[in-house]
Amino acid sequence: MSASRPESRLQRLLPAPLNLPPKEWLRAGMGALLGLFLAGWLCSLAYGPSIALHLLGPLAATAVLVFAVHGGPLAQPWPVLGSYAVAGALGLALRHGFGSELWVAATALGVSLLLMCLLRCLHPPGGGVAVSAVLADPGLVALGDHLLEPIMLNVLILVAVAVLYNRLTGVRYPKRAAPRKDLHHTHDPLPSARVGVSTADLDQALEDIGEYVDVTRDELERIILATEQHALQRSLGGITAGAVMSRDIQFAASDTTLDQAWKLLASHHLKTLPVLDGGRLVGIVSLSDLVGPAMARGRFSWRRRKPVLMEQVMSRRVISVSSQHPLEGLLPLLCEQGLHCLPVLDGDQLVGVVTQTDLIAGLKRHLLNAASQPSDQRVPAL
Repeated sequence: MSASRPESRLQRLLPAPLNLPPKEWLRAGMGALLGLFLAGWLCSLAYGPSIALHLLGPLAATAVLVFAVHGGPLAQPWPVLGSYAVAGALGLALRHGFGSELWVAATALGVSLLLMCLLRCLHPPGGGVAVSAVLADPGLVALGDHLLEPIMLNVLILVAVAVLYNRLTGVRYPKRAAPRKDLHHTHDPLPSARVGVSTADLDQALEDIGEYVDVTRDELERIILATEQHALQRSLGGITAGAVMSRDIQFAASDTTLDQAWKLLASHHLKTLPVLDGGRLVGIVSLSDLVGPAMARGRFSWRRRKPVLMEQVMSRRVISVSSQHPLEGLLPLLCEQGLHCLPVLDGDQLVGVVTQTDLIAGLKRHLLNAASQPSDQRVPAL
């Protein structure tokens, strides 16, 4: 017991581990090296090595943010560029008016912080730019008001390298809110957003905290949704598509006619039919695919119409899942993407379909099983 207490105290003193895998460390390090080198090299070609080297301090701190913490609000292009422009201009103005005293540099830092918050371009290295502009060495002072030019050249090059390098290495930068799919084009929120955490809840929580949180609201929402998804996966206990799918598959062939498809849908109370060709899934046809051709056939015409075949009206882009696909992964497909039926494939073989009815039945069975368990064994919902 006595040995474990010092160990637990030591663990409390240690910082929390970074949520960055070692592969990401290497990617960020190589990017920062490349970005800082290119910015310094090009700036030295334009203004001389002495000028370039004296401006690399704040730029190196910016490189850490845009390559290693690229998802945070402080690392986005506008905070980076805006902070450098505001802090650099303010530092030059204060040095020109009051000299290069220590109190002037401190004032430049404090006022630039206020301006960055006001303009929504808070970026910590910007404070270093303001102080560097006031306490510039004689070589930088000789540039006068033109000192802002190499400052902005450096940061523009670094941001350009960050955008290109991050995207080439599979990182979305700058961060933008992912567009929400609204297939129904109504004012209702998405089905998954009607119960649980909403954007209004996030705004209220951030306001209640009353402090700056180094994560955007969209990123925070993604974290919460991912947490809920993992909690749901744990609570569903490994239920898969194969456990809830319908195995007696009603399907059409490529040469199935419109009348035959209508009869299949009506007799089995279905909304969707997979289309098979030689046992291989080649498409899917729904009620909405058949309505247009059926209405066209109802119009009077002197010409004899050819029968409408499924290969003419089916959707060839089919979203399918495997029999081992987890049940929680079916929810966004059947609830938000407007799908009524998901073919289940094992390899190229169609082994079943999961409909919205199958999904509801599977969730009902799970709820009944969970209700029958002792209260201390239930998984609490978020």
